[in-house]
Amino acid sequence: MSFLEVFQRTLSWQAVVASVVFGLIALTLLGTLAVSRRRSPDRRRRDSRPVLEGVYALLLAGTAGVIVYVTASAHQEVRTGETGYHVSNRPGAVRVDVTAFQWCWQFDYADTGKSVTGTCREGNEGLPTLVVPTGRPVELRLTSNDVVHALWIPDLAVKLDTYPDHTNTLTMSFDREGRWLGRCAEFCGEHHPAMHFNVRAVAPQEYQQWLQQGPAA
Repeated sequence: MSFLEVFQRTLSWQAVVASVVFGLIALTLLGTLAVSRRRSPDRRRRDSRPVLEGVYALLLAGTAGVIVYVTASAHQEVRTGETGYHVSNRPGAVRVDVTAFQWCWQFDYADTGKSVTGTCREGNEGLPTLVVPTGRPVELRLTSNDVVHALWIPDLAVKLDTYPDHTNTLTMSFDREGRWLGRCAEFCGEHHPAMHFNVRAVAPQEYQQWLQQGPAA
């Protein structure tokens, strides 16, 4: 199951729980108002329902428990690598220095001399491509040359800001080959809408062949 599918499943569960809770609260409120109108003012002030209040508190606690369980289970599934993409802290990662600038991206592969640049423009022609191997951690170290940007890969539900004179680190793993479109998610000036890039996950052998093609691509 992909990271996006896990996210959508969790969101769906939370939406169902929220809808049920909203419906129960609305029905309880309407019922209480209807009954209250039939009672005298003195009786309204004296009546207390400790058992009903206790049941209500237990329902709220149970609902909160379900939400926490579903969310924690999804988080654990992502962390343990049962999805196509997950955050990882494993050693031996492929390190890529990601530099954002107005208005494109540069990917420098540490210890290889490989550097990837491209042209970010409308139509997505000539975009820089972040090539990564499957089955191995990939450590992205993000920074900016000018203003605040944000690396965003919508289909993988990944987003991390980049700042000048600061490095943010994100470690990812891919267990399947594929291609995804990334973009800048932080407004950064005139050509922000065209600041896109590609992510391409390939088999380890193909990745090594790609590295050997030359220092730049």
